[in-house]
Amino acid sequence: MTSTKTPADEAEARAIQDELRHQVVLTEPGPPPGRGLVAGVDVAYDDERDLVAAAAVVLDAATLEVVEEATAVGHVSFPYVPGLLAFRELPTVLAALDSLTAAPGLVVCDGYGLAHPRGFGLACHLGVVTGLPAIGVAKNPFTFTYGEPGAGRGDFAPLVAADGAEVGRALRTQDGIKPVFVSVGHRVSLDNACAHVLALSPRFRIPETTRHADSLCRRALREAVGSG
Repeated sequence: MTSTKTPADEAEARAIQDELRHQVVLTEPGPPPGRGLVAGVDVAYDDERDLVAAAAVVLDAATLEVVEEATAVGHVSFPYVPGLLAFRELPTVLAALDSLTAAPGLVVCDGYGLAHPRGFGLACHLGVVTGLPAIGVAKNPFTFTYGEPGAGRGDFAPLVAADGAEVGRALRTQDGIKPVFVSVGHRVSLDNACAHVLALSPRFRIPETTRHADSLCRRALREAVGSG
């Protein structure tokens, strides 16, 4: 695993991003959707106490049943800087993932991969440091533009950077519902990432991996705060 030490300042964080960005693998298709184990990760913050809680939830990709879940709570070790959020979240997310005994074939992040101002969102960062295939599924398009996809489930439109490059897709996971924004993190193609998201979202807009991880990290944070 690549070093995950907390950078001393913004300049060092950007230098780490620049170094790790070159390790992102974009030439692999990734695991097949609907098979094996898939993990979802998410975090919740208590800004008043400077706490962050992370959850990692592993689902059976075929049945979407929970196989295993783990949490970790820590103190925020890096300030809030747009574009550098991974440095706030990664240590605790990795601690939760390291607590798992199941080995997921894919990690789904509640956030961004290549669809990131510096081309290196949490899904890229997490994929590189763990070596696992990873994708980002975000609830908004961040700074990128997109055309409205068709109204049907599975319809999509390119998520486009200022230079015209496709960095992800606005993907409709349910008929007539606002799309989610899918981007590649590491070792997965964009086509396959979208197929995974659809397989993980049979009933709701948000993938089941994210829904479970979101609920679990919020509960872990409440318990941590409640216990002092």
